[in-house]
Amino acid sequence: MEINKTGIILTGAASGIGLAILNELLKFDCKIIAADRNAEQLEKITLSGIDKVIPFVGDLANPDQVDQLVGFASQTLPSVDLFIANAGFAYYEQLSSADWAHFENIFRTNTLSPIYSLLKMKELVHVKPWKTVMVSSAMAEWEVPGYTVYGATKAAIHRFAEGYRFDDPEKHLMVTYPIATRTRFFETAGNRIPVAFPVQSPESVARKIIRGIRRDHRKVYPSVLFRSILVINRILPFIKPAYQAIELRKFKNWINSSPPSEDGGS
Repeated sequence: MEINKTGIILTGAASGIGLAILNELLKFDCKIIAADRNAEQLEKITLSGIDKVIPFVGDLANPDQVDQLVGFASQTLPSVDLFIANAGFAYYEQLSSADWAHFENIFRTNTLSPIYSLLKMKELVHVKPWKTVMVSSAMAEWEVPGYTVYGATKAAIHRFAEGYRFDDPEKHLMVTYPIATRTRFFETAGNRIPVAFPVQSPESVARKIIRGIRRDHRKVYPSVLFRSILVINRILPFIKPAYQAIELRKFKNWINSSPPSEDGGS
């Protein structure tokens, strides 16, 4: 897909992978609706003299807010060609209580909002080429202790995409599977939350996502190392359990030395 001369919606644009994607998109001749809940950070981005970026403040866990975002984009941009559904967050936690609202919050943001956004794009654009990008996670295919609920939200995106492709021969959907990234999730939590191995910078992830969009890929694995591990594990299936044992030890140490749960942006 050609990025020049397009109108783009980018969610979770104020930090982490979203901000890195935004910086990559600024290299192209395009207009971008940058959506985020963080009004202060969005204001900093738009006040920096960037005339390509138009802010939208909203909580996209709410379908009404997604409707407003798509409506705003269709009225503001010459065309809406690309929706990058990046907004999401993670819990690193030991599950100890039946907290419906806790589970619903993360599933609405990480799973339901991207799926709903894809179908809103399908309703909006009927003729010209368009694309929706969903940000899943390596944890959709590789379970990591401490991320049970987060991994489930990303696995749901993965499974939805695998099924949706039977209805979508034109490659309107691209899913990306980042590994752990150096974002504010770990920064704001200090040293208490262990960083899963391997780790990548948001900038590296963003570059791979943009390249995948331009090449019309259906899947993007930003980490070559992780993709290689997936393949090797089919031949040497002890690799995943050995990795999980290491992460489980980190998780137990965290439980013994930290508050019950931490959450943050993905």
